[in-house]
Amino acid sequence: MSSKGIALVTGAAQGIGRAIALRLADDGFDVAVNDISASAELQNLVKEIQQRGRASSIHTADVSQDAQVKEMIEAVVRKHGSLDVMVANAGVTGPGGPNIADVTVEEWDRIMNVNARGTFLSYKYAGLQMVKQGRGGRIIGASSIAGKQGSFVHWAYTASKFAVRGLTQSAAIEFGSHGITVNAYAPGLIETPMLFGAFTTEIRDDFKEKTPLKTLGVPTDIADFVSFIASKESKFITGQTISINGGLYFD
Repeated sequence: MSSKGIALVTGAAQGIGRAIALRLADDGFDVAVNDISASAELQNLVKEIQQRGRASSIHTADVSQDAQVKEMIEAVVRKHGSLDVMVANAGVTGPGGPNIADVTVEEWDRIMNVNARGTFLSYKYAGLQMVKQGRGGRIIGASSIAGKQGSFVHWAYTASKFAVRGLTQSAAIEFGSHGITVNAYAPGLIETPMLFGAFTTEIRDDFKEKTPLKTLGVPTDIADFVSFIASKESKFITGQTISINGGLYFD
């Protein structure tokens, strides 16, 4: 079965990243997957991708580390021959409270390193590889509702997700002449392990009531968007960070 190309999804062991990897496999891409370790969840994901008739491989790396991201991209190319879709999905949040007094420097650095620096490095090395290949590509990042509208959400998380929007716009400008589009998704509240760890049931219910659809999202809602933005049909869309939030706010 011929492949539409090679996709790499970071932070793929669970939640949104896992849903994206499976959807891209369903779309006909061979899918390399990344996380901080080769967990049982990540290994099971590779098996599921292969059961769909697509090639897959695990590439463990800390996306905040320059040398590790560079080697990850090179390893994907060695294994699969190219890189056509980069999904910089890896991200973390933290227990910090709504007040600046609650935010430690250590927590700030940890979140910014993964969410902002990790996206920068993923964009950088994927973009350089796609330029070298000379046939265009798709780069996709993970922003958030917190990257569109400041709120009580953790200060560092909010700042990091605003940073993804700026990185996405800058990368779109630099790589556009090479036929490479760069976009990001900005989810609202999506039912993932990260969400359940960050928000109480009361807060989740409050957000649900504030949306016109009266519901939270699920990982496949984001994967469906990535499916389109990774396709040839999205060729005239770049530099955008698209809200997928059930109408929690309009932009």
